Amino acid sequence: MANFNWNCPHCERAVTITDERLSNDRHTLGIENAEGRRSFVSRFFVCPNPDCKRFTLTATLCESTWQNGGERVGTAIQHWNLIPDSRAKNFPDYIPKAILDDYREACLIRDLSPKASATLSRRCLQGMIRDFWKVKPGRLVDEISAIQPHVDPLTWDAIEAVRKIGNIGAHMERDIDIIVDVDPNEANLLIELIETLMREWYINREERRARMGHLVAAAAAKKPPSQ
Repeated sequence: MANFNWNCPHCERAVTITDERLSNDRHTLGIENAEGRRSFVSRFFVCPNPDCKRFTLTATLCESTWQNGGERVGTAIQHWNLIPDSRAKNFPDYIPKAILDDYREACLIRDLSPKASATLSRRCLQGMIRDFWKVKPGRLVDEISAIQPHVDPLTWDAIEAVRKIGNIGAHMERDIDIIVDVDPNEANLLIELIETLMREWYINREERRARMGHLVAAAAAKKPPSQ
């Protein structure tokens, strides 16, 4: 099997997977049944990053046919991420736990129930706006409007672009606990927006604090003794 590029879901590094880092297995259902011949393919990926080396396990159910004395695995029917069980990224714990919990659960059920995932994302977004910007509680659409003067234009354009797609706009107008139908792509866009805002708001703020703290400490160390 040819080498391929891959993003490790544990360390989030871009790495190259070689044959030595990949283990495949296949179980084929050859018994006559109502659905037809199927193959179940499992895959272990081991991250080559020496600081990680963790494994990822996926499984895929595929159509399958017996041709010319061999099994031919066809179109994928369903896919599962088993370890880790979602594509949630690792964010630092200085982000409030309630926000991280909603984000992780939204990622966990993104494929199983996009509309439930979008509802959790909407609650996560509202929690971030209230915590980070200290806006007056109200409808999510009003809270988003309240932060417009305070966010940079690029961030605002991203929020507006996602908000105007499909049924996402309807989500913003209603109570955050009301479930509104969205498709998987819309649910994924909401999650991507939340990930972007976590970096833009919380992580950038903490990195800035660390840089400024370093400068203050360095300046204090160089300060001449008082006469």
